[in-house]
This record gives sequence, structure tokens and C-alpha cells, in this order.
Amino acid sequence: MSRSIADQSVEELGGPGSVLVRQRHDHVQLDRLLHELDGTTGREQEEVLTRIDRLVFSHAFAEESVLWPAIRRVLPDGEELTLRIEREHQEVNELVSELETLGHDDPRRAQRLSRLVEVLCEDVRDEEDVLFPRLQERLDPHELRALGRRWELVRRISPTRPHPTVSRRPPGNALSALPLSVLDRSRDVVDAVVRRAPAALAPAGEVVSRGLAGLAGLVERTPPARRGDRPPTAR
Repeated sequence: MSRSIADQSVEELGGPGSVLVRQRHDHVQLDRLLHELDGTTGREQEEVLTRIDRLVFSHAFAEESVLWPAIRRVLPDGEELTLRIEREHQEVNELVSELETLGHDDPRRAQRLSRLVEVLCEDVRDEEDVLFPRLQERLDPHELRALGRRWELVRRISPTRPHPTVSRRPPGNALSALPLSVLDRSRDVVDAVVRRAPAALAPAGEVVSRGLAGLAGLVERTPPARRGDRPPTAR
């Protein structure tokens, strides 16, 4: 039986630049943030969720653009394996999008937040225990490092916010990546400024942020952005 990548050394995983090492590093960061999220409320909870979002969405977008197509090429059951993860990614997108609309006193918030944590943990275990050990069997360390460089490059320019209607597969995710990344990352900067700015300036920043969000919504609803999805994740 294949060993989880959680139980292997850096050398066993292909070296420091291996895609498996890079993935595990992000998963460790996510686990730390989920522990930090536990028991938070109000503004503190929002701040931790924001950090989780920025980590998770760029990470997953790069997986869908780089890793899952590679897995479908090298594994005979790659289609089934990646579709399972895509379903989890889709649910995360939908849960975070809903949480952004719910007030802190909304009775649905705790349930949605609990489910988000549950799905994120399921996703990590499916990847580390099932998917990545299978990929490891098919690729040598040199190939794992090359894939790691590609994944890291795409991750650095990927969207940082939920986009439930964007395809989880090429060509839709590839076509929408650049405009959504520019809009998301611009909005990240605006929101960070708003948090530090005097209260009198906050409303203007919030207007700009909402405008960027509206533009992103237009991009993700265009037909090209939705091309390539399978029925279980298509919206």
C-alpha cells in the first residue's frame, strides 16, 4: 500500500522543489490556520478566514490548472480521482461565497463554517493519502521537481478568492485565470488598505472593493470561463 506523503521525508518526496513537498508545506500552513480559526468570532474570525482564503484558492487553482491534467495523463483512473477532488474544491468555493454573505449573528454561519473546515480537511487527506502517492509512483524525482516549478509559478499568479461558476478544468480556468487574478489581488490590496485606513476613508475603499468584485463576477460568468467543466461541478 502506498504511503501518505505526510509520512515521508523531503528526500523521499523528490527533494525540496518537488511538487509533493510544496503541496505538503501549504497543507501544514492550512492546518495551522484551521487551529487558529477554532473558537474565533467577529473580526478576528474574518481575519483568519481571509488568510485561509488567500492560501487555499491560489493553491487549488494551480492544482486544477497544472496537477490534475498531469494526473489524468499518467494514471488510468486519473479522471475519477481528480473529479473527486474537484467536487471538494467546488464545495469550498460555494461555502466561502456563502459565508461572505452571512452576518456574524446568522444561525447558518456556524454550520457553514464547520462544514468548510470539514471539507478542507477531507481534501488534504484525499490528496496526501490517495492522490499524491499514486502520482509519486508514476513520476521520478526530476519530473516531480519540474511539476513543482510549474505549479508554483501558476500559484503565484492565480486568483485568491472563490469563483464558484468558473470551470474547475481547462480551458475555462486557464482563460479566466489572468483577469480574475488581477481583480482578486487588486481587491486584496484595497481591502488591506481599508483595514488600516481611518474610519472616514473606509466607505470609499469599500466601494472600490465592491466594484472589483462585480467585475470579477462578470468575468466568471462569461461562457469562456465556464468551458470544460463536468456536470458534478458545473454551475
